[in-house]
Amino acid sequence: MMKGKFIVFEGIDGSGKTTQLKLLGDQLQQQGLPVLYTREPGGTRIGDAIRGILLNPAHSELVPRAEALLYAAARAQHVAQVVKPALASGTIVLCDRFLDSSLAYQGFGRGMDIGLLESINEPATDGLVPDLTIILSFFTGDGIDRIKRSGRPIDRIEREAGTFHMRVGAGYLTLAQRDPGRYSIINANRSEEWVHNDIMAALEGVLGEISQRNNRA
Repeated sequence: MMKGKFIVFEGIDGSGKTTQLKLLGDQLQQQGLPVLYTREPGGTRIGDAIRGILLNPAHSELVPRAEALLYAAARAQHVAQVVKPALASGTIVLCDRFLDSSLAYQGFGRGMDIGLLESINEPATDGLVPDLTIILSFFTGDGIDRIKRSGRPIDRIEREAGTFHMRVGAGYLTLAQRDPGRYSIINANRSEEWVHNDIMAALEGVLGEISQRNNRA
């Protein structure tokens, strides 16, 4: 069976990642393609337990290095238990956050060394690189406002100051410059429909490969 595709959604909190991921998945499933939705931190029983530690506002004393290591631990479990098996079976994996979140949040946001974070995450990712990373570029203050309007509690990371989230947003754009061919930066300060249309356009190459493989099968 064909190898699947690994598509990751990145962006600051409140940028609309979850909404756009679901819109994309629905459209792919309508085309008869196998899709798996997943997220980081989480996606596994152990990963969800680590997520509870990381996002709990009561854990304000968590230091950046411990935070980074916990994210990497959850990622290692996620890659081994969920992502790689799904890709091996030919499934399109749509993931809400991956390695770039650690580089953007703990690196640009917390000020940790990017090289150190990449070293920490090397065994966690086990060599896995997304086929495409979609970065939703969104105004910082609007993202937190969206979360507040949703009525759900604000987590530990979301409670950080606006300047922190601004550094994270800028960090994503810097990361994309390192490998432009693997990233697509989408302006998320527009309607859900416009954003979705741009995402579908960005995916043409990836989806074209899948169609060619299906035709040869």
